[in-house]
Amino acid sequence: MKQRFSVTGMTCTACSSHVHGSVCKLNGVEDVQVNLMTNSMTVEYDPYVVTEQDIISAVVAAGYGATSDAKDKKGSATAKPQTDLTQHAMKQRLWISFLFLLPLMYVSMGHMIGLPLPTFLSGHGNAASFALTQFLLCLPIAYVNRVYYEKGFSALWHRAPNMDSLVAVGSAASLLYGIFALYRMAYGLGIGDMALVARYHKDLYFESAAMILTLITLGKYLETRSKHKTTQALQALMDLAPSTAVVERDGKEQTVSLDDVRVGDIVVVRAGGRIPVDGIVVDGHAAVDESAITGESIPVEKVVGSSVISATVTQNGFLKFRATGVGEDTTLSRIIRLVEDAGAGKAPIAKTADKIAAIFVPVVMLIALITGMVWFFVGGVFEDALTSAVCVLVISCPCALGLATPVAIMVGTGQGAKHGVLIKSGEALEITHKVDCVVLDKTGTITTGKPVVTDIVPLTVAEDELLRIAAGLEHQSEHPLSDAVMRAVTERGVEIPSVSDFSVLPGQGVFAEIDGEPCFAGNERLLTANAVSLDAVRGKLDMLSAEGKTPLLFAKNGTLIGVIAVADVPKESSLEAITALQKMGIAVHMLTGDNRRTAQAVAAKLNIDHVIADVLPQDKEAAIAAIQQTGKTVAMVGDGINDAPALVRADVGIAIGAGTDVAVESADIVLMKNDLRDVVTAVRLSRSVIRNIRQNLFWAFFYNCLGIPLAAGVFYPLLAWRLSPMFGAAAMSLSSLFVVTNALRLRRFRCSTQSHKKEVSRVMKITIEGMMCQHCRKRVEDVLNAVPGVQATVDLDQKQATVVTDTVSADELTAVITQAGYTVTAVETN
Repeated sequence: MKQRFSVTGMTCTACSSHVHGSVCKLNGVEDVQVNLMTNSMTVEYDPYVVTEQDIISAVVAAGYGATSDAKDKKGSATAKPQTDLTQHAMKQRLWISFLFLLPLMYVSMGHMIGLPLPTFLSGHGNAASFALTQFLLCLPIAYVNRVYYEKGFSALWHRAPNMDSLVAVGSAASLLYGIFALYRMAYGLGIGDMALVARYHKDLYFESAAMILTLITLGKYLETRSKHKTTQALQALMDLAPSTAVVERDGKEQTVSLDDVRVGDIVVVRAGGRIPVDGIVVDGHAAVDESAITGESIPVEKVVGSSVISATVTQNGFLKFRATGVGEDTTLSRIIRLVEDAGAGKAPIAKTADKIAAIFVPVVMLIALITGMVWFFVGGVFEDALTSAVCVLVISCPCALGLATPVAIMVGTGQGAKHGVLIKSGEALEITHKVDCVVLDKTGTITTGKPVVTDIVPLTVAEDELLRIAAGLEHQSEHPLSDAVMRAVTERGVEIPSVSDFSVLPGQGVFAEIDGEPCFAGNERLLTANAVSLDAVRGKLDMLSAEGKTPLLFAKNGTLIGVIAVADVPKESSLEAITALQKMGIAVHMLTGDNRRTAQAVAAKLNIDHVIADVLPQDKEAAIAAIQQTGKTVAMVGDGINDAPALVRADVGIAIGAGTDVAVESADIVLMKNDLRDVVTAVRLSRSVIRNIRQNLFWAFFYNCLGIPLAAGVFYPLLAWRLSPMFGAAAMSLSSLFVVTNALRLRRFRCSTQSHKKEVSRVMKITIEGMMCQHCRKRVEDVLNAVPGVQATVDLDQKQATVVTDTVSADELTAVITQAGYTVTAVETN
């Protein structure tokens, strides 16, 4: 039996790991998946051996809360992630902490650097007010950050110490000793023992307790800011389905709620409408955009007998179909469940610091206990023993340990954003450095996602005449491929002829009379049915199809006059990005819903060895899981809704920024500049950050390893070295300073790929005389873009070219334009 639970009280990966371990110990529990982001847990168990209440009790005994989490009819998750309110509350805690920490530090240490203190706080005679003031300033900080004591001591009680335990033990020891010192000074003042007062006057630890809590809260806040919500994908998926559907009942059309659609109902969808449920077409025809589900950028013609999928959009035409999958059985609902299940199945990443803390805390406490006992039995003075023991706890306080990871992650994610890489969480940044396999979606990720004309093959007419006939036929067509043809016609400045008797032939093409002669445009089936011979281009058609291109055939007066091929072409940056990944030792796979021939053609151009084609969303998710089972750490890169389950299943999901909201929400990393080369940047950045974190942890423990023996008095017998509490607190602060300073070095991270040369590129405005038409504009643009390192666009109306380059001079560009037959009259450089 599989049951979902909502879990409360989890704040870090150590918490989720503790919950996981507590439930796993129960007899009858077969599998446990804890999701920190959604505060949920999915447990697979034998109900005859262990009950639901037993599982809840185990979580409660571990120090957290749990309730059974029922699902609604659509199977969507009801558990909610940490909200912005949580981050706001933490920010308030941080402000309050600093508000009281600053005057506390002034009172406790200001006199050490010559800052004046009020009279009532100065001198040993005012020692009680001096100590009490610090105590009162420390109390608000301890109160607003009491969660560390609640969680830390609870974790210790359950023998599972974490970062909160270190904070709780160190700050509590400092605070309690400060109270002890306050009473000792008050006692000294009462009996007139000023030597006793002087002894404790400089041994107050209130500022140490406050600094411990404030710095750790700062680290937690930075860590929280580095995380972004990833659970909105489910809601975005559900929003794809329309809330109503038009069904035909008793011969009449009526609008009903989506929940009221039943299997067997006749559903009606018109042009521009979204298909509400899965079904089989019984009447009508239409071009349907299935890119949201299949990833296919070119709309699919639907005729009687074709299957339609929920959440796809009819671009033109009219459809009646019989519902075959409704409610939980639609393709969209299955995708929703896949996203939910894949999200719940992501194992939490245990932070290195939390793993070390499990050993570090008891070891430090043992050292402190031994230190106190040795000093007491050797020296016989309780205060000396207590001072040394507390000093060990203070200097071992994990301020630097707590800041090591979140500060580096915050700086790293900030640098990522500067380079067009939005990293949603520290976990994603941490895992990315281990990625050894990148899976790329094809449509919209490797390719542009927008069909363009790639080949023009005139046969019995000139190229311009072929384009003129094509313009006449495609001008009135609503087929998506017509847009690609019309863009090519416009770019070349071809005049659109007048047509008559225009008609659409569903699933085949279009017909019209141009110049009084019958003309056809469409597929092989259309021309064959009209007795047009294709023998002259049979080899060319096979070659175009093998290259993944869609050939459009044009005939006039019964004779084939030419072929125009349309395809979704790779982005300019794709080959460079894939080559760079392969050089880094990362295997590259292409995963697509397109047919295998098209996929293989694209893969051949880009030197991709591993291709998985003809896959639906559930197959994509399964393919990612299969690669993971081989031991690979997988990053999935995609942009469509159909990629969402695979993005969530992958160790790291990477979405193209120009993709759908669902893909962006499902992913761990978003490429904001829609450039695959930023995948390389993400991997390099992750490796830099993890290296920096390891350095930070080294520095943090270097101070502890040096300071703990000094605080314990190990060097006292030989060198008379003994660390005072003040120096212990200073050393603790210094270790944090080292960590933060080292993390700030990540600001020097620079990307080596060409996608980031724009930051230092020059923009030139070149005024050009001699351009008279779109042919001229296209020629100038082509010759400029043919120059390596140049990106150019040409405005015919302004007679101006805008050129971005960081390697080519204005003189070189002028020469190129002149050779093309045009005159440069002015060059303006920004």
